[in-house]
Amino acid sequence: MTLTKDKLMQVADSLPSEFSIDDLLEKLIVVQKIEEGLKQSANNQVLSTEDAKKRMKKWLK
Repeated sequence: MTLTKDKLMQVADSLPSEFSIDDLLEKLIVVQKIEEGLKQSANNQVLSTEDAKKRMKKWLK
């Protein structure tokens, strides 16, 4: 998934006047993951709570 220049500018504007590249990258990754999740939700690409619990049980073994 890609980000738009507008979204990049919104993220950059939300940062303090001095920041590290790591801060910027971390914030961009979070924004991208949120947008990806919202898109998946809008496309009904979601798991039920019960299915999520079943998957977590397998991971936590």
